[in-house]
Amino acid sequence: MNATRAVAAVDLGATSGRVMIGRVSGDTLALEEVARFPNGPVERPDGWHWDIETLWGHVRAGLAEALRREPGIESVGIDSWAVDYGLLRGEELLAEPFHYRDARTARGVDAVHAAVPFEELYRRNGLQFLPFNTLYQYAADARLADAETSVLIPDLIAQRLTGRAVAERTNASTTGLLDVRTGEWDTALAEALGIPASVLPPLVDPGETIGATPADLGAVPVVAVGSHDTASAIVAVPLSSPNAAYISCGTWGLVGLELPEPIVTDAARAANFTNEGGVDGRVRFLHNVTGLWLLSETVRAWEEEDGSAIDLPLLLASAGAVSPPARLFDANAPELAAPGDMPGRIAALLGVDRPGRAGRPMFARIIVESIAAAFAEAVRTAGALAERPADVIHLVGGGARNALLCQVTADRTGVPVLAGPVEATALGNVLVQARALGCFGADATLEDLRARVARAFPPLRYDPRS
Repeated sequence: MNATRAVAAVDLGATSGRVMIGRVSGDTLALEEVARFPNGPVERPDGWHWDIETLWGHVRAGLAEALRREPGIESVGIDSWAVDYGLLRGEELLAEPFHYRDARTARGVDAVHAAVPFEELYRRNGLQFLPFNTLYQYAADARLADAETSVLIPDLIAQRLTGRAVAERTNASTTGLLDVRTGEWDTALAEALGIPASVLPPLVDPGETIGATPADLGAVPVVAVGSHDTASAIVAVPLSSPNAAYISCGTWGLVGLELPEPIVTDAARAANFTNEGGVDGRVRFLHNVTGLWLLSETVRAWEEEDGSAIDLPLLLASAGAVSPPARLFDANAPELAAPGDMPGRIAALLGVDRPGRAGRPMFARIIVESIAAAFAEAVRTAGALAERPADVIHLVGGGARNALLCQVTADRTGVPVLAGPVEATALGNVLVQARALGCFGADATLEDLRARVARAFPPLRYDPRS
């Protein structure tokens, strides 16, 4: 393949979204950002939601700009965060999707576990307990009875573009309603939980064509990718060892291993490890760790206090210059799940006063070290459960820019950290589309795709300090 071919990647995160043009050829793998826009929870009278209409407007405008810059775009792929959904009647959205941090999910947990104990859920769906998993949200959502179809966020955007409602399989695996062994909807489980199986749309795999964009957006094919952003990110992790672990780090840190089969043992359940679907039928055996959300929410609170922006690189450089803290906090503490006053809540966990300006570098260092400590524990646990201790960690996503986080993760795990690519999710999205278009030949494997990433985006290495 010599001619350069182009696709568009819509990559939606919990704090921001972007539209990228991906260009591939025999020796080229490149991204061009054409739109970036904010995203985040909005508070309504009934709780926290996503402003889906504003998000949809940004996506449409971004795709229009991508096609203006590159009229030869051959397909579009969409990925986003997991678990949240829109309820449809016909093609109409019934209401704004709830945000996974909305407190209503606690009611759903009790209702689900009263019907089906968690031990049985884990045996059937292989998912770690997270109170916002889709099945818990469904159990707390009175609107479900009025819906004909429920679609996860990337599938909702695809439905807006194509008119077709589907469920891409990697993201469907995060709902808790997909059979961990067959990869099909567990309709018996849904019915046992009072969830009408009729709302579950047809499943599609990464690489399948869903439909085409409207004529005013070029009538371009929309191709399913690993629509859970972590599934796309793992496609672009240039795994350098059979025993490599990965950390896809942004708002969340997804820490784990890629496996050929799920692990649903009692030990895995007790450790709260999840088995999510990956591209090409791989299993993402991982643990969710609260990631840079803790730092970004803290910085946001300080900026509101100051009435001005904070220079994050300068703050992290100052944090790196102070001595390592003697005390950390649990990065996964439930008290830190909701938006609002993150510095105050972290200080309460530490039993200290809220920091003044002079104390911010040390406070930031405590946050980064606490995240790294949680990463290290998850890496060690994954290795023990899979009987495959990690000898290298690939850290991708926005966290790869955070040199302090990368270094202290290496220090706390005792193994090298290879950082990058930063835009792993968009790259994985692009690569799955390009493979579906035949850009790499009929038999291109995930390993072939990853080799291209390694050549195009050599990682930075952080060795453990003694």
